[in-house]
Amino acid sequence: MDILLKIVAFAAGLGLVVAAVASAVQAFVLPRAAADPVVRVVFRALRRLFNLAMRPARGYEQRDRIMALYGPLGLLTLLPTWLIMTNVGYMGMFWALGAGSWYDAFKISGSSLLTLGFATGNHLALTVLEFSEATLGLILVALLIAYLPTIYSAFARRESAVSLLEVRAGSPPSATELIERYQRLHGLDNLHPLWEQWEIWFAELEESHTSLAALVFFRSPKPQQSWVTAAGAVLDAAALVNAAIDVKHDLQADMTIRAGFLALRSIADFFGVVHNANPKPTDPISVSRAEFDAAWDHMAERGVPLKADRDKAWANFAGWRVNYDRVLIALAQITMAPHAPWSSDRTPPAREALEKTAPPNEH
Repeated sequence: MDILLKIVAFAAGLGLVVAAVASAVQAFVLPRAAADPVVRVVFRALRRLFNLAMRPARGYEQRDRIMALYGPLGLLTLLPTWLIMTNVGYMGMFWALGAGSWYDAFKISGSSLLTLGFATGNHLALTVLEFSEATLGLILVALLIAYLPTIYSAFARRESAVSLLEVRAGSPPSATELIERYQRLHGLDNLHPLWEQWEIWFAELEESHTSLAALVFFRSPKPQQSWVTAAGAVLDAAALVNAAIDVKHDLQADMTIRAGFLALRSIADFFGVVHNANPKPTDPISVSRAEFDAAWDHMAERGVPLKADRDKAWANFAGWRVNYDRVLIALAQITMAPHAPWSSDRTPPAREALEKTAPPNEH
């Protein structure tokens, strides 16, 4: 019976260590999205604490200051979580191999993991475990240190475009404001470089925000800015130009919309947000016809050239918007994005799904 108990303790300890290593590899090394239960649990628990901390907050800016810590703190919490899992796992293996009491096994495990060296075993098997645990502890710490520059580099690239958009689309960003400013300052024929820039931005966003999913919760330096609302403004602007603006059709706008909705869908899939991967052009969207008409009238008053058939323009706009409507609003809800037209001001269409997936399913 004693031997069986030791076998179970060794197997359970080994499984815990393997889970910690697998979680670290998926979080920082594997160059693709991969579900990890350890990181999901960490971020879920932390989100509950942040939700409690936000209850007495008054106004969005106070909540934003609190939530600004969520992504970085969640990322840093992963390291002690992995170290604790490794410590407990090796403790079970040390005890199973005859390290003495559970307390003795805990001291040897902690001493090895933190490379303190004040407690050691007395035979070869324990010594091998000590060396392997010390090596593993150093690797886990090095992984986090090495990948922090990568994370902040991706964050800086993302925010550079978001900040530049404020000059072109206002704050909060608006698709109609973007179109009107280009009409007034640059001319609508000069939108092509903007579409090219944001196609690249969406491609980088998809890669970085699924492989390093904590980035989704890294908030912009300014409370009124958000990568989600910026993405929505650009996608809506491209959809409006294609559907309603009387200018020569630019295929680059089509490519930008496609890159955008594919990126948002990939991030939404990573968090388990339910959406239709093949929506019909006639499926309902969260933007109403009345809102579209108001935007149409607003642009007409400012001299934007509009197509003759408003009904057809609405149908075409809805046909573009349906590709990203649900995931855009879901991500705005998950990230607690600041108020912006046609994105974070919408009623969440998948509240039940969002409640199930609120914290990140980190890579």
